[in-house]
Amino acid sequence: MEALISISPLLLGYVLDLLLGDPRMLPHPIRLFGNAISLGTRLLNHGTHRFLKGLLLTALLCAATFLFFWFLMQWTAQYLYVSLSIGSIFLFYALANKSLLEEGNAVFTALEKGIEEGRSRLSWIVGRDTRSLDTQQITKAVFETVSENLSDGVIAPLFYYAILGIPGAMLYKMINTLDSMIGYKNDRYFYFGKFAAKLDDVFNFIPARLTAALMLLVSGKLHKLPTVMRQAKNHTSPNAGYPEAALAIILDCQFGGPNVYHGKLVNKPYIGTNSRQVLPTEFKAVSKINQRSTFCFVVLIAILQYLYYTL
Repeated sequence: MEALISISPLLLGYVLDLLLGDPRMLPHPIRLFGNAISLGTRLLNHGTHRFLKGLLLTALLCAATFLFFWFLMQWTAQYLYVSLSIGSIFLFYALANKSLLEEGNAVFTALEKGIEEGRSRLSWIVGRDTRSLDTQQITKAVFETVSENLSDGVIAPLFYYAILGIPGAMLYKMINTLDSMIGYKNDRYFYFGKFAAKLDDVFNFIPARLTAALMLLVSGKLHKLPTVMRQAKNHTSPNAGYPEAALAIILDCQFGGPNVYHGKLVNKPYIGTNSRQVLPTEFKAVSKINQRSTFCFVVLIAILQYLYYTL
């Protein structure tokens, strides 16, 4: 009985995300994280010693997040159903696969109305300049983003939930939110967000590689893992290249190449070897890979938790 109870927040959180996605009409902890980061940035990101100020902000927010959820789960542990409900809800908040796939699909729906609509919608989910992208570039951008965010938005929070429970999952979400808001290599954030960006790299090291392995596993191409590991090193990011390389190998296509970021041309190395045309209709296959990878990892965690409480 204890074993079944222990895995219920995992299963319920996963099912809630599968059914509901991002609850935009409800209060969301990630929005609170974002507000706290914005406030800290306004107060600290000026003058001298910006690296130390960014480090201080990152450390304080991460410690506060972990401790808050640790005490919350400790306090509610004596109330079984309250604890299970809170665990399920916050794991649901930590996952973003349904919303990720909905946003990707929305780009292709907009693209059917015209190239300008597709470019505009793509700008919601990518950092690159979308104003001059053609259909092929838009399609690849969506595929790259969906594969990378399978790691950031799904597998990584599940990984830290498996290790540290809800406090771990929410700590990861704070780190990832910090990186997405201040982890830029521009004049404003280069020093202030440097520690947050490096911390995000560290926390994504294992999940990124795990994501690639899961993607290959559910696609029946696990034997391609050595190839993916080699191709991933072409990426400028220490982590993003792994899920992107896995998807490129699975689809037998090529990602990367030149793109404009914040007004500057960036020649990203190519990942994959087949420069064929990628079709928007292939997004269905990409969605299945994401869903199956998530399901596989949830089942794996559930089995490990069950064994832990029964052995």
